Amino acid sequence: MSKNSLGRELPEQVGSYRVRPYEGAYQPLPEVKPVVTRRTAGHRVPGGNKLVPTLKDAIIASGLKDGMTISFHHSFREGDKVIGQVLTAIRALGIKGLRFAPSAVVNIKEPSIVDFVKDGTINRIEASGIRGQLGDAILSGEVELAEPVVLRTHGGRPRAIEAGELQIDVAFIGASAADDYGNCTSQIGPNACGSMGYSFVDAHNAGCVVVVTDNLVDYPCCPVSISQQYVDYVVKVDSIGDPAKIGAGAARLTKNPRDLMIAQRTVDVMSASRRFKDGFSFQTGGAGAISIATTKYLAERMKERGVKASFALGGIPAAIIDMYDEGLVRVVACSQSFDAVAAQAISSRPGVIEIDNADYANAYSKGGYLNREDFGILGALEVDTDFNVNILTGSSGEMRGGLGGGPDVAGGAQVSIVTIPVIRGRTPSIVKKVFTTCTPGETVAVVVTEAGIALNPKHKNYQELKEDLEAAGLKLVTIEELQQLAESMTGVPKPIETGDKVVCMVEYRDGSVVDVIRQIKK
Repeated sequence: MSKNSLGRELPEQVGSYRVRPYEGAYQPLPEVKPVVTRRTAGHRVPGGNKLVPTLKDAIIASGLKDGMTISFHHSFREGDKVIGQVLTAIRALGIKGLRFAPSAVVNIKEPSIVDFVKDGTINRIEASGIRGQLGDAILSGEVELAEPVVLRTHGGRPRAIEAGELQIDVAFIGASAADDYGNCTSQIGPNACGSMGYSFVDAHNAGCVVVVTDNLVDYPCCPVSISQQYVDYVVKVDSIGDPAKIGAGAARLTKNPRDLMIAQRTVDVMSASRRFKDGFSFQTGGAGAISIATTKYLAERMKERGVKASFALGGIPAAIIDMYDEGLVRVVACSQSFDAVAAQAISSRPGVIEIDNADYANAYSKGGYLNREDFGILGALEVDTDFNVNILTGSSGEMRGGLGGGPDVAGGAQVSIVTIPVIRGRTPSIVKKVFTTCTPGETVAVVVTEAGIALNPKHKNYQELKEDLEAAGLKLVTIEELQQLAESMTGVPKPIETGDKVVCMVEYRDGSVVDVIRQIKK
């Protein structure tokens, strides 16, 4: 056993996975292997197409064999029907022992991913998160895999693919529209999910690419997200998703006074900063209650100050599109569309663009959008007195979330702000030590709660922020004061009991290990 720079105790190796301990967010990046691609040259007869009759035919044509790696994107969220159909067809062909490597695991209940683990179709998993039934089954020991689950950030996944650490044999890419030669998009059609940014790296590097659609359009498909040059086969199915669960419309503004207070304070922090000026950039995160409220208050503050942003970034909800329409944001760089409004905006507004997730967050690229981001607004399940953030595991050790892009945003943004209530129910959110470290504390600049604002004295921009916030008259508290307040309200939480078996490796964006997750004792 050894410890990383966060003090987390790590094994040296689990199964075939050799642990590289996290040594710091701003250390020189280790030497990387030459980029490895599984892509093969394809010869097509002039005038032909790439259509195959069924998923089974596509799987057979792909050359998928026992022990290979398959991938999917998760942009259809819980409305996804592609993953279940593909895995069912694979099972019918008797293929076993696959490494399942989606950009994230969505909580699909019928058919359940758990069933494919139990019958041996899947025996390894690498993703951003494993929430829902699958996470519960793995952490409880209901199912066992041949290797620990590898959890990567949204930027860490393209890094691993391009470095050859995650080599995808067959990528199955769901698209809401495609032609018979492989050009495809998810900006149009009855099951449009908007940006396909998560799947670009798969299309560019997988050994075989199969596009799955329920909306075959005339050649050439327009607009094009993934080009025909990357696609080997196209298969039409009856349905790729449930539109009601893919993009159900804009999230509503919360009426919770606590969440509104946190959102207002977050905007107070942003607007107090010297970086809040014409041309600033920001990311307010997903469709959560505090995030949406923060976006609303930010728009109001920008109008008051006469300030406009150069770009907004990341997963995009309708509230950001509203800011674009009002002329408050010049460019919206969208790696994922969080609702129907955002999905439609890419094809209808010239300044709303679809971006590759590698362009968004890959720390090993020659330049990602995050490197130019001023403010990154993040949520959390827990924050500890060292400002470490847990976005994976809940109060009883259960899987509640995924790494997502949180560690990437915190590592790239000049001012990273974590928004979090002091307690949730009878559970403290500000703790002495998080159960699972996901985002290293050194990358977190500010924690904003309903009870006060805490600056991280170890953050690279601490002095600048301290001067700006004090000049604006904002009252600051220490993270220790917030933790003591939480504990005074809830009492000391009972420790979560775990066994020795490591079931998940938690990687930082550079591929080093920030923490491990052990099986929960029954």
